[in-house]
Parts: sequence; structure tokens; C-alpha cells
Amino acid sequence: MKILVVNPPHTAIGSRLAGEHLPPLGLLAVAGPLIDAGHEVRLLDADYDNLPVEKIVSKVVRENPDIVLLGHSGSTSVQPVIEEITRRVRERNAEIKIIIGGVFPTFHWADILKRNPQIDCIVLGEGEAVCLNLITALENKTPLEKVAGIACRSGENPVQTEPAPLIENLDDYRVAWELMEGYDYTYWGRKKAVVAQFSRGCPHECVFCGQNLFWKRWRHRDPQRFADELEMLHKNHGVEVVNFADENMSPHPVAWRAFLEALIAKNLNLILVGSIRTDSIVRDAEFLHLYKKAGFERFLLGIEHYDEPVLKSINKASNVATDKEAIQLLRKHGILSMATYAVGFGDEKIADFYRHLKLLLSYDPDQIQTIFATPHRWTPYFEAAKDKAVIQTDLRNWDYKHQVLANKRLPAWVVMLCVKFLEAAMQARPKTLRRIFFHKEPSLRKAMWWYTRIGRRVWFWELWQFFFVTKRTKGKITLGDFWT
Repeated sequence: MKILVVNPPHTAIGSRLAGEHLPPLGLLAVAGPLIDAGHEVRLLDADYDNLPVEKIVSKVVRENPDIVLLGHSGSTSVQPVIEEITRRVRERNAEIKIIIGGVFPTFHWADILKRNPQIDCIVLGEGEAVCLNLITALENKTPLEKVAGIACRSGENPVQTEPAPLIENLDDYRVAWELMEGYDYTYWGRKKAVVAQFSRGCPHECVFCGQNLFWKRWRHRDPQRFADELEMLHKNHGVEVVNFADENMSPHPVAWRAFLEALIAKNLNLILVGSIRTDSIVRDAEFLHLYKKAGFERFLLGIEHYDEPVLKSINKASNVATDKEAIQLLRKHGILSMATYAVGFGDEKIADFYRHLKLLLSYDPDQIQTIFATPHRWTPYFEAAKDKAVIQTDLRNWDYKHQVLANKRLPAWVVMLCVKFLEAAMQARPKTLRRIFFHKEPSLRKAMWWYTRIGRRVWFWELWQFFFVTKRTKGKITLGDFWT
């Protein structure tokens, strides 16, 4: 069958202001088994060129595939765009089968199918095996109710089939890296880059995160085979930077160390960046030199908050001492640390922002990333926050960079100014500036300067959007009512 996989355009800041893009790993992972089964598969990455909806629809209709598959890593905030694209495609070609997938559709399948008659099927959870089975069923005209792991319709009613089994061996299916041809994917300062995954899932149960619910169980690739794949990407596709998409790459220290050693043995001179828990860094203190030798230049540390009571309330399973130690260990081994700061888990006062700034200064990360607590319906955090007022009802802004919940103590504009002041204070302090201009490693100086240039554009853009563009709800709608 002729299949077009579509990566829709995303309104998130990272997609628009960085000037660089990474390949849509989820779609490439789904495409690999389809190509190997003999289907004709092409990629339309509309996010890469920020294509307008009408142009996307025209390209899809002109391509005239049997099936169009849509999904995006920014699953919640891009869902309205997916619905608009699919509506217009169906208006112009009623024969194309439309399938979508992702985290948001997996948990909102019934609502989506009720209000979007143009969407034929939704893939629930990880998609490699499920998509292959679904498209085989469509090709053979067999009942879709027999395909495990999807949502479809029985008559007019949305139905969910039996759950699909987890993919036990992540090496059973390959990523269709060949579909990157024609797109100049870069990161880390215009370097050829990809997103890759050593593992899926996370054994921890932070209340605001639904990754453990989506992936069900943590699993990892074969360390040697994954290292071989990175070697192939480097040699065959010219990849210089690998951005790890893992939610939690190193719960299994033996497998993780085996991968590091396998990659080091190849002497590829790759640059690696990713996210990791601080307790993993502290646990691996004795072999952090292998992290550096393998090529890691920066880790995003999901610290989220700097008050012990809040860390406990969100079930972060971390503590202040561990978080601070991890940052110092990374610095000792020449790896940059980016600490996250999540706003909105409580009703912060101005004094709280000042206190959090002092705590951040004592942690002394190289970079920070501020986000806003976003209460997705499928997470435990939703139950805790369902009586709070929602000030952002446009799902396109549910991207962790916009305030979603009202603060009972401060108006939204004050919260925004406090956050922007905290960012400026952290990124413009003398220690940070010294590292940007005088770090002993030239590659890290360049990386920090690259991030600083992007951050400066984002800082002003967010203020402009907040005060002059983004609309917020002034009524009293609770989170629970919003999702009713």
C-alpha cells in the first residue's frame, strides 16, 4: 500500500525559534516495519518547513496515498492541528484512510473519534507492531476489531480493541532512517543530528508524568546493537549529534555501562545529549568518565523543584542533596547540566520565587529550563489539580511553556514576570557568563553560546506572546469541568 507519514507543524517555541529541527523519531520507527513489509512509505515533515495547513493538505491530496499516518512528539499541543489537517484532507479526498497516534490520542481516543468522523483509527501506545497489523488488516479488508491495540468505530460508536502486547525486544523493529533524505536535520549549532532511543518507559511514578502509563514498562535496546546503529548513522548519514529521547535511559546500570563501553570502542567522536535523573548520576559516580568519553556534553536534569515538600508531593523520588551532588559531579567530568524548574505545583507567592532563585543559585547549574506544570488528564496530577481554575483552554498552548492553571495568589502576568526575572538572573549571572566565554573546553563554550543565543530570542518572544498575542480564559472553569 502507498502510505504517507506526516509530521504536522507545531507552534511550540522550540519548533519555531531555534532554527534547527530533529527528525520525527516516532514516525520513522513506525515506518521501518512498514517498509520492510513491502509497503511504499514516504515522509512529509511539515514541521520542518512550518508549512501552513492548506499547503499540507494540497501535498497530501497530490500524493494520493492509500493511507495517511499522523503523529507528533508534542502530542497534546499539536492535536488541534492534526484535527484540522485531517478534516480538510477528508473534504478533498474521501478515499484516503486516516490514522493517528501519540500520547494524547492514546488516552483521549473516545473523545477524538466522537468529534472527528474523518479519523478512521487511532493507534494506542507504541506503534511499530500495531501499525503493521492495522495496515495489513486494511489491505486484506479484515475486521478492524480483530486488530489489538487500536481504537476505531463499531457502527457510530468508538470502541477500543484488546491491548496489544508490549514489544519485548526493541531491536525487533528498525527505524526508517532513510526517510530523512531531503531534510537537513541539525542541532547543537547546525550539526547534523538525529533523535534516538536506547530505552522506553520509566520505572518511576512522578505524578505529573504519564510516560510510565504510555510505555507500561521500562525496556532497553541491546547495548552493542544500539552502538552499531549510532555508528551506521555517523558513517552513512554524517550524523554528528545524537539527542537521546529516553525518558529514563539508565535505570539498569549494567546495560547502560555496556552501551557506553561499546560506543567508546568505536571511537566515533559523536556528541551526545539527553535527559537523566540526578540519582543515576550519583549512582554512577565511579564511571562518569565513561559518559564523557562516550561523547556526552549535556544532560537535562529533571529536578523540577527545589523544595523538599514539593518533591515529595509530586513523588519525584529525589532530594536536594542528590540533585546538588549530581550537578557538581557532571561539572567535575566536563559535562554541562541543565536544571529544570517547574512552576505551578503550588500557588507560589513572590517570596517563593525569590527563595527558589536563591536555591537555584546554590545548585549552580550551567543552564536552566523553566516549564509550567501541565495537568494532563491521564496523570495522577490531574486528580490533585482538578478543582483548580484553567486559564488556558487552547490545547495548542498546552506545551509546558504556557501557564495552564491559575495561581490563587498572583495574577498570571506577575507569575510570568517572576519567571522571566529568575531566568535572566540565572543566565546572566557572572558565573554563567564566565563559563560561556572562558570555559576550558572550546566545544562546551560553543554549545553554551549556542543555547544562550536561542534562549535570548525565546525570552523576549515569550514576553511578547504573553502580553500581546496569547489569549487566556477569564471565566471560572475548573480543570475537571474542562475535561468533562
